[in-house]
Amino acid sequence: MRLFDPHIHMTSRTTDDYEAMAAAGVAALVEPAFWLGQPRTNVGSFLDYFDGLLGWEPFRASQFGIVHHCTIALNPKEANDPGLRRDVLEVLPRYLAKDGVVAVGEVGYDSVTPGEDEALAAQLELARAHGLPVMVHTPHRDKLAGTRRTLDVVREAGIDPADVIVDHNNELTVDLVRDAGCWAAFSIYPDTKMDEARMVRLLQEHGTERMLVNSAADWGRSDPLKVPKTAAAMREAGFDAAAIEQVVWTNPVEVYARSGRLELDAVATDRTATFAGNSVLRGERPA
Repeated sequence: MRLFDPHIHMTSRTTDDYEAMAAAGVAALVEPAFWLGQPRTNVGSFLDYFDGLLGWEPFRASQFGIVHHCTIALNPKEANDPGLRRDVLEVLPRYLAKDGVVAVGEVGYDSVTPGEDEALAAQLELARAHGLPVMVHTPHRDKLAGTRRTLDVVREAGIDPADVIVDHNNELTVDLVRDAGCWAAFSIYPDTKMDEARMVRLLQEHGTERMLVNSAADWGRSDPLKVPKTAAAMREAGFDAAAIEQVVWTNPVEVYARSGRLELDAVATDRTATFAGNSVLRGERPA
């Protein structure tokens, strides 16, 4: 069974992670733009990062047979710097027009401030203008109130809820998101957010329609194999192959295909290829 991780920050991961993901069945992924662990100080840092999401990372993924797409946005954590907010919002349209960009994201709230309000509204309008889905980051603090506010802003923006992925859900928010007609995504983590057992219980209670699971793996303690591990937990709990495939492949394909840019043809790994003169396969062990 092919697996799709619809939210993983591969910029922070090693080539060993790509290799392990491919061995576990991950054939496609989406990497959302987010922050880098500390605040950036100028728009040029964002431009280099966005370029990496569209160039170097797809190349790295291709060397292990994985199809890489991305989402582009000003993240909520850095939306509170007024100068950066202005400069990044100004350059976003040229990136949102590029192949490989399948949504605007991550957008949403961190501390629920006026600056975050401004950035979210502006980027929802950019999503409408570019005909792209939206990936929403719900705040880790006071998640229920933040999710309610997010859904209110989405409704006010007139975005089709079928184009909206609301991420980092839990038991308190899943009904809100599904009742709004949006896609409910869940980040499966080693110690925080959701784990496989809780996710299985949610799927047993709510079904598999418009439900997504991801690893959201980044530079912190996380696990890039959480999608295959969740698929295994579903299998052990008695879900049939069709239900598992809907969650770990069909659903993410359906929502990101709404961009018109999702390309899922198998990647032919070229062991001699380089990117800007660099190869990720140097020192490879002979077969």
